[in-house]
Amino acid sequence: MKLKISKRSRAGLPSAVTSTSAARRPAVLLRLAYLGVANAFVLLRLLPMSDWDKDVEISALRHQITVLERQLGGDRPWFFPGDRAFLAALLHRLPVDTLRQLRLLVRPETVLRWHRDLIARRHAARSRPKRPGRPRTIRSIRLLVLRLARENSAWGYRRIHGELLVLGIKVAASTVWQILKDAGIDPAAKRTSTTWSAFLRSQADALLACDFFETSTLIGTRQYVLAVIEHASRRIRILGATTHLTAAWVTQAARNLAMDLEDAGSSMRYLIRDRDGKYPALFDAVLADAGIQVVFTGVRIPRMNAIMERWIRSCRRELLDRTLIWNQRHLLHALREYEHFYNTHRPHQGIAKRPTTTCATTVSHRSSSRNPTRHPSTAAAWRHPQRVSPRRLTCTDDIFGKHRVVPATVRTRNPSG
Repeated sequence: MKLKISKRSRAGLPSAVTSTSAARRPAVLLRLAYLGVANAFVLLRLLPMSDWDKDVEISALRHQITVLERQLGGDRPWFFPGDRAFLAALLHRLPVDTLRQLRLLVRPETVLRWHRDLIARRHAARSRPKRPGRPRTIRSIRLLVLRLARENSAWGYRRIHGELLVLGIKVAASTVWQILKDAGIDPAAKRTSTTWSAFLRSQADALLACDFFETSTLIGTRQYVLAVIEHASRRIRILGATTHLTAAWVTQAARNLAMDLEDAGSSMRYLIRDRDGKYPALFDAVLADAGIQVVFTGVRIPRMNAIMERWIRSCRRELLDRTLIWNQRHLLHALREYEHFYNTHRPHQGIAKRPTTTCATTVSHRSSSRNPTRHPSTAAAWRHPQRVSPRRLTCTDDIFGKHRVVPATVRTRNPSG
């Protein structure tokens, strides 16, 4: 048996020696086999020796160990892993009292500790899982946790863990926390604040947005266009265009919008607009009479009406910046064609690359299921004043001037009714 004597204690050994012990396990086993074979031949050599010769050799070996201990002083010898395994296997069956009588370089407790470490490492090697770390959570559970966090932004990981227990899914709260953390979602309840975009997505079925935008004809005449868009379906409605923007024109456009929504069976409840002075008080009153509440955006915050602003940008880039507008009639014709294209063919990123008509069918079916008794024929008794044609809506003189609509053909709603 080889014994490496070192003046350094084990605590002073380099960390690389202890860290690479696991990597040298095959070499240790090979050295242990070599020691076993070598000591077997030693036993064969001791067979012809007499008891007196053996006792003399044992005394000589004990004296040599005493000399080594005197030379080492307070330092301890360092054993190779193979030496430890061999001594532990050879001496572990002896009682502790017997071990204390032997002349060893280490204490009997050290030999027994080597044997316990040997058994523990053997057990650890057999019971080590093939894949390190904790078992991975089932993919369906991970997707469910992420869905609960996405659809309920105010829930923390504790609330999600409770909901999973209600569903019969037993996972630890720390597992839910780790799933959210890996997905980049804050596990704590810091997601309680609702952003404006999240509010618009959750209330899209009942939201409208409107805005004015300006354009110029070939001779420089300024035209004002009023458009309305539905958030859920992205359907656009161009209410008209005029060169002379008046309160009466804007009010009549609101009446036409209310009647269009009523004929379509729409369940819109809110309309988002800015604080522009072009909107008169009657505009909000007409919409409130139709059950639509006007919501104002913040001062100089166009992002609060981002969907409408984005459509105006698309209209300018795809139509107005590429077309020379001759007059008001030409402008209306171009806008109607673009409205038809936008509502029937153009895909929209906000509704999964679908055209407006596909999404409008789903929204209208949802609205009819909410109000099954509402139908244009049953609601005709309380309609707003008669709709004015878009061609006549382009000029205020044709509506409110010399070509005034005959009062007998205009139906007004009884305020007390």
